[in-house]
Amino acid sequence: MMQATATAKAASQTLDPGMPAVHGPPATYSELPAYFLEALADAERLLKYAAETGVEIDDATRDHVLQARAAHISEWTEETAANLLTALTKLAAQLKPVTAASLKACSDETRPTVRTYWVVAICIAVITVPFSLASFVSSAISSAIRTDIATANDLAVKLRTQLGPPPAVIPAVASTTNTAATPRPTVSTEPDAVIIGELQQFASSIRAIDARARQLNVLLFHAERDPFASIRNDPAAVHKRFQLPTGLPNFALAADERTVVFQDVRYFAQSLLDDVSFFYGAITACVLPALYALLGTSAYLLRTFERQMSTRTFIPSVANSARFLIAAIGGGVVGLFNNFTITQGASVPPLAIAFLVGYAVDVFFAFLEGLIQAFTRNTPASTTPSGAQT
Repeated sequence: MMQATATAKAASQTLDPGMPAVHGPPATYSELPAYFLEALADAERLLKYAAETGVEIDDATRDHVLQARAAHISEWTEETAANLLTALTKLAAQLKPVTAASLKACSDETRPTVRTYWVVAICIAVITVPFSLASFVSSAISSAIRTDIATANDLAVKLRTQLGPPPAVIPAVASTTNTAATPRPTVSTEPDAVIIGELQQFASSIRAIDARARQLNVLLFHAERDPFASIRNDPAAVHKRFQLPTGLPNFALAADERTVVFQDVRYFAQSLLDDVSFFYGAITACVLPALYALLGTSAYLLRTFERQMSTRTFIPSVANSARFLIAAIGGGVVGLFNNFTITQGASVPPLAIAFLVGYAVDVFFAFLEGLIQAFTRNTPASTTPSGAQT
C-alpha cells in the first residue's frame, strides 16, 4: 500500500509540472574555486576596516562572512558561497571608495612604492639641480659681464676723447740727443681728480670682467684659452698688467695700456659668452623643461600617494610610468616657447610652467585640446563648387 502511494505521488508530480520539485540536501563543493577564498579574504579585510573606523555593519552581513570562515572546505555549500558574495557586495558598496584591493595595497605594497617614488625623485633632482644651478649662475655671470663690457667700452671711448692718443716716443740716435721718451702734453680740460676716477673705474671694470670670465670658463670646463694664463701664478706680473701704475705719471699712457688689456679681456669674455649661449642655452631650452616636468610628476605622485594612504584608497597603477613619459613630452613642448603670460601683470618662466605641466598633465592636455577646438572652429568652411546644385 505504501509503495503504491509513493508511485502515485511520483506519477502525479510527473504529470503536473507546476508542482514544486522535491529538494535533497544542499550541494557541496568537491573542490573549492580559488576566487571564493579570495572573496573571503577581501570580505574580511573590509569587515576589519569597518570595525576599525566605526562603520556599522548589519548582523546578517557580518555573520555570513564569519560563517564562511568557520566552514570547512568540505562543508562549503552553494548557500555559503552565495551569502559570502552577497556580504562582499554590501561591504564594497557601503565602504566605497575604500576597496579590498586598496586595503591590501596599503598594508603590503606601501614600502616598495614609497621607495620607488623616492628613488625616482632623487635621481631626477640629482640631474636637475646641477643643471639648474649651472644655468642660473652662468646666466647671472653673463649678464654682469655684458654690463661691465658696456661700461668699459664707454670709459675707453671717453678717456681717449679726453686724453688723446698715447705719448709718442722719439727713438735714440747716435748724436747727443736725449734717448728718453718725450711725453705729449695732455689735451684734457677735465680736473685731474675726474680723470683719475675714470681711470680707476676703467681698471676696476677690466678686473671684474676678467674675474667673471674666469668663473664662466670653469663652468664651461675651460673651453676657452686664458690669454693671461702665463702670468696667473706671478702676483707681480698680474698687478702690473691689471692695476694702474703707481702715481699715474702720465694719464694718456695709463689709459692706453689699460685699453690694450681691455681688448684681450673683452675678447676672452665675449668668446665665453658665445659658448654659454650655445651650450647652456640649449640646456635651458630643451633639457631643463623636461627635467622640471618630470620633477613635477614626482611631486604629484608623492602628494597623491600621501593623500591616498590617509584615506586608504591607494592602488598601484602601471599608468604612473606612462605619466612620466607624458610629462617629459609636455616639458619638451613647453621648452619650445620663450615666454608664457598668465595675466597682463604676471608672467611665468618656462621652467615653472614645465613643473606645473608635469604636476598637472591632465590640465595641460585639456589646454591643448581647447586650442585644437579653437583652431577647428576658426577654420573657414569649404566653399560650394561653382557647378554644384544648391
